[in-house]
Amino acid sequence: MEWLNYHHLFYFWNVARCGSVSRAGEELRLTQATVSAQVKSLELAIGEKLFRKSGRHLTLTDMGKVVFRYAEEIFSLGRELTGALKGRAGGRVARLTVGVADVLPKLVAYKLIEPALAFKESYRIICREGGNGDLLSSLAVHDLDVVLTDAPIDPAVNVKAFNHLLGECGLILFGTQKLVNAYRRGFPQSLDGAPFLLPTHNTTVRRSLDQWFDSEKIRPMIIAEFEDSALLKVFGARGLGLFVAPSIISAEMQREYDVKTLGQVGNIRERFYAISLDRKLKHPAVVAISEAARVRLSD
Repeated sequence: MEWLNYHHLFYFWNVARCGSVSRAGEELRLTQATVSAQVKSLELAIGEKLFRKSGRHLTLTDMGKVVFRYAEEIFSLGRELTGALKGRAGGRVARLTVGVADVLPKLVAYKLIEPALAFKESYRIICREGGNGDLLSSLAVHDLDVVLTDAPIDPAVNVKAFNHLLGECGLILFGTQKLVNAYRRGFPQSLDGAPFLLPTHNTTVRRSLDQWFDSEKIRPMIIAEFEDSALLKVFGARGLGLFVAPSIISAEMQREYDVKTLGQVGNIRERFYAISLDRKLKHPAVVAISEAARVRLSD
């Protein structure tokens, strides 16, 4: 394809946003046949299917997701140009689309992303949360600029991407003042039989904790297990059990959840990664995230 028909792209973009040809036709005040023909012309020019049927709706193919992302940028830029010509905008706002693994504590995610907000260039940050597998699939089709997570890519995942270690920190055990007072003496052996709130078995942190419990001959009384780290902390703040969090957010944990520190969990180190399609990080905002993380994650 030597050149792109932006009329075709515009109709495709509207169908993708609306989820169906009929809705796009209503919004554009055109017949379904006209809209369908324009989308078909774009597919023929590209040589790829952009939609597949899903019940009464249309969903994007992998190629459709790539084209839609570029279309979003193109027409967003067009709106900004119109605004600038009318004196409403001071310049283009670039985007950074970040995938945040759902196992990553929200406070850690904020600390990692924060440098991009203070970057010298203005960026609109778009955060999408999900499991590592789903996020890596989105990264593979260029739907994300970077994925932030606590584990490197699983070798079984068929995605050609690269791990960038941002840094590491220790794990701290937290609890309400009452629980911390009850188990401080004789720590860590005092934890045998203590009530715990733990992440689920499919997380890196849980596997590390289980190994530590075994090495210290500690048999915790597991009150509950959580996939959502934020929900785990809410239960912990209510005094239902002891729980762990990365040392980098220790001060925020104590302030926001009104909990105290009991001690560091052995020599466990929690690592954080940026995963990208590039062997070397290139996006300026992602580079800023990486450089700041290496300074902050140095305990």
